[in-house]
Amino acid sequence: MLVLLPPSETKSDGGSGAPLDLADLAMPQLSAVRDTLITEVERLAADPAASAAVLGLGKSADAEIARNATLRTSATRPALERYTGVLYDALDAKAFTKAQRAKAHARIGIGSALFGAVRAGDPIPAYRLSGGTKLPGLPTLSALWREVLPDALYAEAAGELVIDLRSGTYQQLGRVPGAVTANVLTEHPDGSRTVVSHFNKHHKGLLARALVLTRADPTDIRAVARVATKAGLRAEIASPTELLIIT
Repeated sequence: MLVLLPPSETKSDGGSGAPLDLADLAMPQLSAVRDTLITEVERLAADPAASAAVLGLGKSADAEIARNATLRTSATRPALERYTGVLYDALDAKAFTKAQRAKAHARIGIGSALFGAVRAGDPIPAYRLSGGTKLPGLPTLSALWREVLPDALYAEAAGELVIDLRSGTYQQLGRVPGAVTANVLTEHPDGSRTVVSHFNKHHKGLLARALVLTRADPTDIRAVARVATKAGLRAEIASPTELLIIT
């Protein structure tokens, strides 16, 4: 199976890996778009005011722009260690054993505005680019990625089940037909259900962790629901491809 996670705006600093080499990343058919975007993001970083405006940055602008200015020369670290935040805290990859980390690298892909998608073990630098950003002089990110990303993800899945936990913005960059999606809903005392961002990210992280650690290899949504339930999550099947996680 291929479990697709969303990226995060927050990312860890530094790393001990060699500078970015696109040849080291999974899905090499994405290299041309990756190279175009990296060049433009680095060029934009030479004008801090313009970069801050385009990227929608506030007080953290200087540090984020400095990261973008050195995408090709800064140190890298595995994508699973680069992304941080609520979902990745719940995934808790730091606690994985060596064998569990190998399973994570084999099972997890991560969406990215800059790279389209990467595997968990792919070495990447820290960067700032959101899925909804419009870079000067280029088509929208959706227009760029949808030409190449769907086919790349399809090939990467190699006929196995895809569990797409990306947010809507990143799904629009490259959809995977037939993928199982998961929506996290909070149930209120009156029985109504709503989406709460924090719980959405947290429970998707817990589901991703369960899918990494399970000895099973789910081939359909019912099997995914069983994995979620065994992990202590309340799961309901809403449609042939939509799983509800109720908090």
